[in-house]
Amino acid sequence: MKIRRFFGKDMREALSQVKAELGSDAVIMSNRKLADGIELVAAYDKEPEAKLSIKKPAPRTSGQAKAAVPSLSEIIGDDGPDSLKALLEKQHGGSIQSPASAPAPSANAQHANQIASHLDFSEAFIDDVEASQHTSEFPSHQASSLNESIDNGSAAKSDELSQIKEELASLRNVLQYQVADLMEAKSRRQQPVHHYLIQRLTDMGLSQSLAEQLISYTPSHYNERDAWVYLLNLLANRINVTGNDILTQKGAVALVGPTGTGKTTTVAKLAARYAQKYGADSVAMITIDTYRIAAFEQLATYGKIIGCTVRKAQSSEELSDLLFQLRHKRLVLIDTAGFSQRDSRLIKQINQFDNGQMQPVKKYLVAQANTQYAALQRIIDAYEGVELSGCIFTKLDECYSLGEVLSAAVEYQLPVSYVTDGQKVPEDIKIAEAKSLVSAAAKLYKKYGLNHTTSNNVVKTARAV
Repeated sequence: MKIRRFFGKDMREALSQVKAELGSDAVIMSNRKLADGIELVAAYDKEPEAKLSIKKPAPRTSGQAKAAVPSLSEIIGDDGPDSLKALLEKQHGGSIQSPASAPAPSANAQHANQIASHLDFSEAFIDDVEASQHTSEFPSHQASSLNESIDNGSAAKSDELSQIKEELASLRNVLQYQVADLMEAKSRRQQPVHHYLIQRLTDMGLSQSLAEQLISYTPSHYNERDAWVYLLNLLANRINVTGNDILTQKGAVALVGPTGTGKTTTVAKLAARYAQKYGADSVAMITIDTYRIAAFEQLATYGKIIGCTVRKAQSSEELSDLLFQLRHKRLVLIDTAGFSQRDSRLIKQINQFDNGQMQPVKKYLVAQANTQYAALQRIIDAYEGVELSGCIFTKLDECYSLGEVLSAAVEYQLPVSYVTDGQKVPEDIKIAEAKSLVSAAAKLYKKYGLNHTTSNNVVKTARAV
């Protein structure tokens, strides 16, 4: 048996080629759909003739009861059908009988059924193979393109989800703001005096949280004037002051704080006051500021004027030795270097006082009274690990608002020892008093914070640019 392949645009053309070359005795082994047509595999037992002719059926004999088997051309014909149903219709004359009434199939019908079943089974098998090829046998460039498209789709969906999340967060913030505004409007209607007083306290420089705390203790039946006086007294009671503690005690005191707060001048003022009270021999000054140019010379100049001892230490060991040498002094004031609260050297310098090799040193924070509230919070947080005995507020003469430092002192429970309001030594230093500080804050608010005292000059746009 020999096997040959035939190609055609459709099944009809392929079968015609099989009939023309192999004759009607050929057997169709398989068929397959291609991109440009149909492929048939046919088998035959003998060499085909050069030109096949349709054989005439042999005449029946009297003893023959069975018809001869028809040829492939007789079953299919030039315009033969391509499906099993069509072949059966052609074989049975265009009508399909039900199984109950259909006669027993003849030899011709059996032959046609075999050919049709071969064709239908091959077509179904080829369809399955092609479907699997379409899903699993992509060319490499097509597969990479598909992966890229999938990745791009995933990235696009991720971007869309991110945008949706951002929009939802924005909407949530807007809704929260609107709800808070509605609640605030409701509170204004219910307690207009309290809301007005909270606004005055925040304009004076106090934080929102401290203002709300003070208002919560105010009686609701007070009018605006009585409530304002009550709030100022309540604020004064919340401020902790230490009195004249540095000038009445013995030992070592270090002034710490950021740069530019006036630590050196404050040390000189305290030393001059102490010398006036106990004598110049009872006080000494030490500087460990080795970063600022002429820091020791400035303090030495103050020491010559006051008549007290001035020394310089460049390490914790030298500071410990100097404190031991000056142990007979009633008070030793230490001037430290000024750093930003974000500078790590600040903490290293402060840790020199706690190395366990020297006598205890009390530490006082020096801060400018005109510092912003947020900056004050950062400064105090930088000294969180340091035990502060109190604070000194400087440069009150440069302030337009005093509520920020008062709010920080109350919220951080930081005692206030002294305040300074000028450069004169030793005149411009005073013992801190709570009522005086609150009164000064109220006066500054009345002078600079009220609407009728603020400037309403229109700024020209061109000049501002």
